[in-house]
Amino acid sequence: MSIRLRLTAWYSGILAAVLIFWGVVIYAFVYFNSYQEVEQQLKDKIEWITNQIGVNPLSQSLDIDSFTESQLREAQIYIQLVDYQSGTFKISDNMKKFQIKFPVVKTNEILKERGISKIYVNGTPFLVNQQPLSLQGTNEIRGLLQVGTNVSSQERLLEALRNILVFGWLVAMALAITSGLILARKSMRPLVNVIDAANQIQSGDDLSVRIQYNGPKDEIGRLIETVNNMLERTELSFRGLEETNVAQRRFVSDASHELRTPLTTIRGNVDFLKKLWDQESTDRPNLDEETVKQMSLEAIEDMADEGKRMSRLISDMLSLARADTGQKIELNPIPLQILVQEVARRSQFLDHEADWRPGDLSILNGIYVNGSKDYLQQMLFIFIENAFKYTPDGSVTLDAILYKGQVGLRISDTGIGMERDEVPFIFDRFYRADESRGATPGIGLGLSIAKWIIEEHQGSVEVVTRRGEGTTFIIWLPVVFAPPIE
Repeated sequence: MSIRLRLTAWYSGILAAVLIFWGVVIYAFVYFNSYQEVEQQLKDKIEWITNQIGVNPLSQSLDIDSFTESQLREAQIYIQLVDYQSGTFKISDNMKKFQIKFPVVKTNEILKERGISKIYVNGTPFLVNQQPLSLQGTNEIRGLLQVGTNVSSQERLLEALRNILVFGWLVAMALAITSGLILARKSMRPLVNVIDAANQIQSGDDLSVRIQYNGPKDEIGRLIETVNNMLERTELSFRGLEETNVAQRRFVSDASHELRTPLTTIRGNVDFLKKLWDQESTDRPNLDEETVKQMSLEAIEDMADEGKRMSRLISDMLSLARADTGQKIELNPIPLQILVQEVARRSQFLDHEADWRPGDLSILNGIYVNGSKDYLQQMLFIFIENAFKYTPDGSVTLDAILYKGQVGLRISDTGIGMERDEVPFIFDRFYRADESRGATPGIGLGLSIAKWIIEEHQGSVEVVTRRGEGTTFIIWLPVVFAPPIE
């Protein structure tokens, strides 16, 4: 059974019980008030008549003749007197007029039938009070007094009330069930929308579906809001996972491409050396020993360079894999001046053609950053090596600036620069400007690693570039101020 039917059944059942209860209460109240006055009138009348009936002193029998005809004339009261000894009885004029006669109770049953009871005479209901009569000083029952009244009007009233209550109950239940089904359906409609949306997502993989609801913020409203928020988060997670999968596939494709070149070179040189040194090969070139030695050294140097390139590529890929797994860098307070000066000193030994011009780094005196020494040095070397690669002539500089609680490490070059539309992509893995791809050494992973290191240090990077005029990177890091170093 659906929730809608269960709600309607519970609502209708409770309403039916309440209506039955109040119907019984109302009927009992009307019944009691309708018959109470009649019963009291019968009690009073039978007491008065009993006092009026005389006793024959000679026969010690009931003298019902002493009860005159005028005393029997009552408009609403029907009186019947029975003398068991003589077998005579008297009835009031209205009983004679309407030919009414109450059934006479036998003497052995009169004690059971005494009191007020309802009797039907010719289909007409009467409320009759039956009182046994006995002589004074004895317990012998000699007669019976029956005083009754027609209660047809009361019966009609009660019958009409019963009909009204039953009909009203049926109408109320019909309206309650109908309105309950309509209201339950209307109330449960948002839940049906939730089910339809879930089925639509399940069948069509459309996570952009949202449940439309303009009702009040009740329990159902909050449920739909929660479901919509859940769908939104699910969509964002799915889109992020999809983007991650695309990036991963691109990463694997680019890594395969980058690894293919050094492997091809190494395999080619191995085959060449094999032919060069195989004395029995028919393809062995006819060269003197000195030439063979020189060519062998060149091939070995090529293989060594490609091996170093593969080693760097694998190391960079390992760093990015750590970043993808959510690995965190342990951060500790580090004096920035000492670190940057060490990087500036060691950078002069890197391969470069441009002039290396480190600036005044005394502004970093007393400034600490929360970071990792090794990772910060790796990040700076990446930017400096990148500047050397793309600056065939000119200069590369390193200096520092302070601004609003942050320190900026600025690496500037006067190299080939970039177009502005390339800037958003330079931190993507394996991305290199089309004009420089193949023209300068590199695999396009350095800046991706540098960006991860900067983000782990709660920093940011700013890029200013122009084609043919050079590029400037500013790495912003939050700082901790300490006493100046002596």
